[in-house]
Amino acid sequence: MTTLSACQPGNDAAAPDATASANPAQAERAAPRALANAATPPDAGKRDFAVKAPHGAERNDEYYWLRDDKRENPEVLAYLNAENAYADAVLAPLKGVENALYDEIVARIKQDDSSVPYRERGYWYYTRFETGKDYPVYARRADAEGVDALSIQRANDAADFNGEQVLLDVNVLAAGKDFYQVGNWEVSQDNRLLAYAEDLNGRRQYTIRFIDLETGETLPDQIVGMSASLVWGDDNRTLFYIENDPETLLSKRVKKHVLGTPVGQDVLVYEEPDDSFYMGIGRTRDDRFIIIHSSSTVADELRYAPAADPARFTVLAPRARDVEYDADHLGDRWVIRTNAGGATNFKIAEAPSNATSREQWTDVVAHDANVFIEGVELFDGFMAIAERSDALERIRLRKADGSEEHVKADESAYSMGLSANPEPDSEWLRYTYTSMTTPATTYELNVDTGERRELKQQPVPGYDPSQYVTERVWAPARDGSTRIPVTLVYRKGFAKDGTAPLLQYGYGSYGASMDPGFSATNVSLLDRGVVYALAHIRGGQEMGRKWYDDGKLLNKINTFTDFIDVTDFLVKEGYGAPDRVAAYGGSAGGLLVGAIANMAPEKYNVILSQVPFVDVVTTMLDPSIPLTTNEYDEWGNPEQKEFYDYIVQYSPYDNLEAKAYPAMFVGTGLWDSQVQYWEPAKYVARLRDLNTSDRPVVFRTNMEAGHGGKSGRFRRFREVSEMYAFMLDQLGVPER
Repeated sequence: MTTLSACQPGNDAAAPDATASANPAQAERAAPRALANAATPPDAGKRDFAVKAPHGAERNDEYYWLRDDKRENPEVLAYLNAENAYADAVLAPLKGVENALYDEIVARIKQDDSSVPYRERGYWYYTRFETGKDYPVYARRADAEGVDALSIQRANDAADFNGEQVLLDVNVLAAGKDFYQVGNWEVSQDNRLLAYAEDLNGRRQYTIRFIDLETGETLPDQIVGMSASLVWGDDNRTLFYIENDPETLLSKRVKKHVLGTPVGQDVLVYEEPDDSFYMGIGRTRDDRFIIIHSSSTVADELRYAPAADPARFTVLAPRARDVEYDADHLGDRWVIRTNAGGATNFKIAEAPSNATSREQWTDVVAHDANVFIEGVELFDGFMAIAERSDALERIRLRKADGSEEHVKADESAYSMGLSANPEPDSEWLRYTYTSMTTPATTYELNVDTGERRELKQQPVPGYDPSQYVTERVWAPARDGSTRIPVTLVYRKGFAKDGTAPLLQYGYGSYGASMDPGFSATNVSLLDRGVVYALAHIRGGQEMGRKWYDDGKLLNKINTFTDFIDVTDFLVKEGYGAPDRVAAYGGSAGGLLVGAIANMAPEKYNVILSQVPFVDVVTTMLDPSIPLTTNEYDEWGNPEQKEFYDYIVQYSPYDNLEAKAYPAMFVGTGLWDSQVQYWEPAKYVARLRDLNTSDRPVVFRTNMEAGHGGKSGRFRRFREVSEMYAFMLDQLGVPER
């Protein structure tokens, strides 16, 4: 199976220019171009519209008219196109810098690269790219004597594809389309059929299609408007899938489709009654059960049925508020990761195969207030526990006899996680390792002998890791007791003299941890003297569950003040010049940078905001908007006055006022289903009315894409290069 996740900045690979100066941070500062005078921005006319809350509060949203759920209103589309034309005019003088950045980034990508193959049910599966092509090829080779991960990699590197079976050539599927993405694919248990989910506009409303892998024929069955979550039954004719609500896009119904029968006859398996829950489906580790997992911000419920006869699903443990759990099955037991019983950082329990309640759970790994448990992978003789402590990931190996050890790391600031391990009877554990200076590396560790072997490191042509330095520092928060971890990377030769340009990235929501990893795009910035800082602020889960709880609901403002406090600390310590600081965030990170732009605009020279969630109150008052009902326990429900009053204090759109704002680059996708395009559109329109500075504000709408931006591995680098060219100009970084 291959899944494609939402785009997260900071995980692309790039390498330095061999001609970079030894100490680029000391380069002469260039004056920003007079970009604001290049054209006249479009003017979105105001139209009063009252947004009312049930408790009587009312706000005027003069740009509410920019909302068009169908994306068909000519006036709205004309405005977005006018903003794009303005962006083209403003950014035209920077085209040379944009092209240079793009060429550097693409040159550092091994274009005919392939992933590390993994073995499952007699086949080795992998993904490969071909030179000059945007999209992956998903393929497999039959297992045989002498065939292993390394031999397949050598064959792929030599462009020897004899014996390969192509499952999906996404380049062919995407031909002639403005946007195309395969969200997921699954092979039937007998290895003969393939189901895959395709998205044609980035809205994550998938169409499921089928291929007969023996004949190569695309079957006539197709299912429209679905989630990307798929699982085959043991009969190799029945596919379980999740149907989305066409308006809210919430995952609502699990159905099963029998190949060759009309989709209208598909049987309803389960319908989720609570709009605050998402759903996913899958198989257990031992393939014994099919599972349906319903999950909200604060609760979980798992159903299971025998994969050989999935006629009736049994609840493993009924949902209860503030009780989260996930589970997997191997042998004769369920292994459960849960926060039940006050285990805020989670613990591990086990239960019999026929369990139906939490009373049957027995603790296996106790709760530890200093160690957050993120996940568990089960093997016949051991379990691999993904956990974090002191804002660093690690893997704990726990053997059947109860003995434990940790997988060793090679650096002080790094990211480590479980890789593809589809075979539970193996004594080899695969895991990935990366840092700000180390490209993503896949290792295998023999848990019996301790032998470690490197399977693959992300190739980065021309990159020399010895020329870059990463470090972990701790910034004091304004409350006087909290220390905020920060990961830094810069080119060797950098001096902490307070003159360098600084780019600070943050997210801080949903308990999502932003771990330090190698970035393809960022190396071009480092080579120009930019210091890159990853701020592990509250609202993430880098420091455990309390770190998350202290940055959500009525504690949300901690996320924003943490980010500002990190900026103050880094400038004070000489990592950046006070007038050369850029802030970057996307999605909920766009909320972050929108909030800090209102709270401390004088501390930032330029702000980069991608698909930003900036109109929190209006969105959270509308349950028809995708994600709203799922997120009451993240932001609070503004239909309740306590949460309304708190959210309105920080919602970026509501707190814009007449003052000088930093230069801004705001990006969105017309078909975004996570953060609707009209949020940043309204934000920019109101910002233009109130901003008293002469710094440029650029608003770029991708008219063919959704939350993750353009599809294809190269097209997104063009977008990043445009944004970074704007930032470098505003920071006074001279052309190379």
